[in-house]
Amino acid sequence: MRPNASAEKSGLSLRPTELLLFGKPEAGTHFITRRQAVGIDLPMKMLAWKDEVGQVWLSYNDPVYIARRHGIADRDKNITKMSKALGSFSRLATE
Repeated sequence: MRPNASAEKSGLSLRPTELLLFGKPEAGTHFITRRQAVGIDLPMKMLAWKDEVGQVWLSYNDPVYIARRHGIADRDKNITKMSKALGSFSRLATE
């Protein structure tokens, strides 16, 4: 998804920004079967963006935070697995 392309079509400017979506139905479903409202935070996302001084950033909400936000306390194995995967993706992307 290219938010900056959509901005340009609207006559607006946006520094380089890319939204990256990650999903594995087996992982996300474990969250949703506990609290359906967690679907607002799925699939997992990362935002790669350049700030006003040219520094590039990679941001995401950790699954631990998402679970806490939705009061999910009984899916530790899945939460840990998803958190480790996103941590690995972000390290690989920023090396």
